[in-house]
Amino acid sequence: MATMTGQTALSLEVQSFADKTIASHQGKPGALLGILESMQERNPHKYLSTEVLEYVADKTDLPLAQIYSVVTFYALFNLEPQGEHTISICRGTACHTRGSRNLLQRLRLELGLPDMGEEGADKVCVTTPDGKYSLRTVACFGQCALAPVVEVDHVIYGHMNEQTLKRELEHLGHGGKRA
Repeated sequence: MATMTGQTALSLEVQSFADKTIASHQGKPGALLGILESMQERNPHKYLSTEVLEYVADKTDLPLAQIYSVVTFYALFNLEPQGEHTISICRGTACHTRGSRNLLQRLRLELGLPDMGEEGADKVCVTTPDGKYSLRTVACFGQCALAPVVEVDHVIYGHMNEQTLKRELEHLGHGGKRA
C-alpha cells in the first residue's frame, strides 16, 4: 500500500475523476493500464504526475513501486508534460536501415532541440521549450514493411522522407490538427 504524506496536491475534480475511473475498471483484466491511460488522457499535458501516481496507488492498494514500474515499462505513458503535438520516430532495425536516424536528427535540428542522446536509449522524449512539440523515439511500431515509420499526433506515416516530414511539421506549425 502506498504511503501518502500529508494532503494530496490533486484538485477535488481530479480526485473525483480518479475515483470514478478506478471504480469503472475494478476487477477487469488490465485494470491498472486502463486507469493510468484514462488519467493521462485527462491531463491537458498528457502525462502522469507523481501526485496522480500516489493517489492511484493509495486508492488501488497497490505499491507505488509497482505502478511506477508499469508506467516506465510501457512507452505510451509519460512522466513529464508533453507538447501540444507529438512526433514519434521508430528506431527499430528496418526503420533505422531505411533512414529513421536521419529523420530524427533533421527534426531535432528543425525544432531547435539539443542532442537527445538517442544512441542506445530505450525511450527518448524531449519537448520544445514553448511546449508545442514533443519528439519521441519508439523501439518499433510493428510496421516494418512501411519503414521508415513516423507517427504524428497518433497518425502513422510509412515510407517517410525528409520532405514529407517537413511538410507535416509545417502543417502543425500553422495550427492544423490531424484527425
